[in-house]
Amino acid sequence: MNVEGLSKLNQYLTFRLDKETYAFDIATVQSVLDFDKITKVPKTPDFMRGVINLRGSVVPIVDMKKKFGMGCIEKTVDTCIIIVEVELDGDFTVLGCLVDSVNEVIDLLPEDIEPAPKIGTRLNTEFITGMGKNEEGFIILLNLNKIFSADELTIVQEAGSSDKRKKEKENKVEAVAETT
Repeated sequence: MNVEGLSKLNQYLTFRLDKETYAFDIATVQSVLDFDKITKVPKTPDFMRGVINLRGSVVPIVDMKKKFGMGCIEKTVDTCIIIVEVELDGDFTVLGCLVDSVNEVIDLLPEDIEPAPKIGTRLNTEFITGMGKNEEGFIILLNLNKIFSADELTIVQEAGSSDKRKKEKENKVEAVAETT
């Protein structure tokens, strides 16, 4: 997506990873949750912290600092999970993005957005839509659909569905035990 394509999409949810401000297009955000218990799923990528139960649905949780190679998010009173919807090949996946803190929803005018930086040919910055500017500095605008590869999203989807199958199986065993 080029900067000209951003003229109609100008609301972003801003959040922090370390001392930097990032943002998702508000259209991809479903909700923001306090950080709570996450159930670890074995044999998943290290950036995937586990899953949570969100209104009866199993939602995979991704540590955004880990995904970007910035270390691991430590739980604080400000730590949040941003529930987003990612699209890949016409399929939509709901997942949670674990971040240090959520700031606010902001409006950026097209003239306040610079193109993504070109940092050589070896470093892929395709997941950066642009660089927003405000009085506090730069805001890195992220394209959720380009942060994760198709393989990574498949693993995340499978982790969520395998945990759901496990819970369903446990419920059936409990129901059988109660009837005997």
